[in-house]
Amino acid sequence: MILLISCADEQLTFTQKTFQKQLTLPNAKDTTTVEVDIPVADGKTIVADSINNKIFSVVKEIIYLENESFTSKDYNLLLKSFIGSYQQFVHDFPDYTTPWDANVKGKITYQTAAVLNIEIDHYSFTGGAHGNGGLRSIIIDPKTGKTIPNDSLFKNKKEFKAFAEKQFRTKYKIPANNPINSTGLQFENEKFQLPQNIFYTDKGLLLYYNQYEVASYVDGPKELLLPYTEVDPFLNFK
Repeated sequence: MILLISCADEQLTFTQKTFQKQLTLPNAKDTTTVEVDIPVADGKTIVADSINNKIFSVVKEIIYLENESFTSKDYNLLLKSFIGSYQQFVHDFPDYTTPWDANVKGKITYQTAAVLNIEIDHYSFTGGAHGNGGLRSIIIDPKTGKTIPNDSLFKNKKEFKAFAEKQFRTKYKIPANNPINSTGLQFENEKFQLPQNIFYTDKGLLLYYNQYEVASYVDGPKELLLPYTEVDPFLNFK
């Protein structure tokens, strides 16, 4: 699939690419699988390289088990390393037969001349009671290929945070005079914070709190969609 994004000075093109590797050990209950389906910016430009490097670094962080010795930027080698980590684990613990699983799907969810937003939907299981999953947001300036930090999204972060907290309390029925965690949430230091992942969508700005970020695993993620008619005055980019 080819995706086209028109910018002020050039046209970025993306190709959706899929990478997959599997392994079934003789005594395993099932097949260990790792799959990455991701948009890749075409061409050899500085902008394309910057975008691809950022996407790869996020995928690597998700599936590579925090092994900092891996320095390649090749998806096939990354997936091969994941399989190798599983093989090594089984070698070290011969009675372990449960397969691992990692699935990463990326897509472009929003694009203008000022903003390119890429969503990374991921899930991985490498043992334990349950797997880990969630959404990651990559917000990029399509003219430079550089990441736009969350703090730079807003003209006045403090004012936006106060606005977002009021909307969050309304949605989740938390009285204004009560502590933010009074209904069972788990904001650090009992203070409302913006999420690690913010998404531009066609309907508005989405504040997305992954599992464990402000609530227990069983409570799942929390989200708040703010229409652009309400948040436009706060935004530096749109």
